[in-house]
Amino acid sequence: MNLEIQLGLPGPVSFEKIFGNAGPVEIELGFGKALFLLRSATEHPDCNYLGVEVSRKWFREGKRRAEKAGPPDNLRLLHAEAVDFLTRFTPPASVRALHIYYPDPWPKKRHQKRRFVAGPLLSQAERVLLPGGELRVVTDHAGYAEWIGEQLAARPALVPLEWEGDGQDLTHFEAKYRRQGRSAYRFRRRLEGPR
Repeated sequence: MNLEIQLGLPGPVSFEKIFGNAGPVEIELGFGKALFLLRSATEHPDCNYLGVEVSRKWFREGKRRAEKAGPPDNLRLLHAEAVDFLTRFTPPASVRALHIYYPDPWPKKRHQKRRFVAGPLLSQAERVLLPGGELRVVTDHAGYAEWIGEQLAARPALVPLEWEGDGQDLTHFEAKYRRQGRSAYRFRRRLEGPR
């Protein structure tokens, strides 16, 4: 099994070819040390997991950890910019869930235009999610949480749901922040299907 995938010519990818099966696909955008991906792929072998990471440092670290753990057959990693991957390579209505955990909050006012959870990403989320598919976002930054809430409120097709979880830390950041007593702000949205 080839853990790392490469993108070919421009155009939509075939998840069935990438994973060798027609199972559902969930994507984590910005996977860092790959804790969420490794745990999820191991616990849910019937689902395919793709991690997309733009940082070469974190891509290498996540890949190293996955290889050391003996990666599950339903896990693939891609070094790419997430919105570009969603826009150019992800077929419409093809993804069961998008996961975004602890993105950079860009707290300075002049940097807020770099925030990831914004219009371009959310437009692509609405395009690539299956009807009933989910977008899950977590941040520890109160200002960014407020921003995310405003961005999501402007998207009526993304219907709010209660966060459900088993109390496990989603990422290494979450484990660290919990030890520090920092809050986590969680957002779960379902893409409303056609009426």
